[in-house]
Amino acid sequence: MATPDRPGFVLPLLLLAGFRTLIDDLHAELARQGHPELRPAHGFVLQAVGPAGTTASDLGQRLGVSKQAAGKTVDRLVALDYLERADDPADARRKLVRITAKGHDGLRRSAVVFDELRDRWVATLGANRVDAIEDDLRRMVPSDVFRLDVPGWFGG
Repeated sequence: MATPDRPGFVLPLLLLAGFRTLIDDLHAELARQGHPELRPAHGFVLQAVGPAGTTASDLGQRLGVSKQAAGKTVDRLVALDYLERADDPADARRKLVRITAKGHDGLRRSAVVFDELRDRWVATLGANRVDAIEDDLRRMVPSDVFRLDVPGWFGG
């Protein structure tokens, strides 16, 4: 039960602040490692493009944004050399969006940095506590926790 010293609105704010802290720390480290132009939304885009590539229309659906919004983000990431457009070998009328070597490097580095950030939380809170936080969150969130439509959800 929520109490005056622990009102219900604080929990989502703390969860968001924890997420924001991890993402801000990730991007500060990525900048030091040669990826200063990557932004939080770009990680969702790169994940949504996936290893096989996708079309801008499908990307928009995965992200929960319009095709136009997805296309604008793709344009930006193409200009930064994180994505490329290529002919779809299965359908010459379509263009695929694919991750470039630079994009794969950013994703690889992100995975390593996330492991390091988790290790920092373990050093501060202890392994049992971090494990318990993760276990508790797994119990409370839907099974499709790794949804990529956060950009559209936040913007919608």
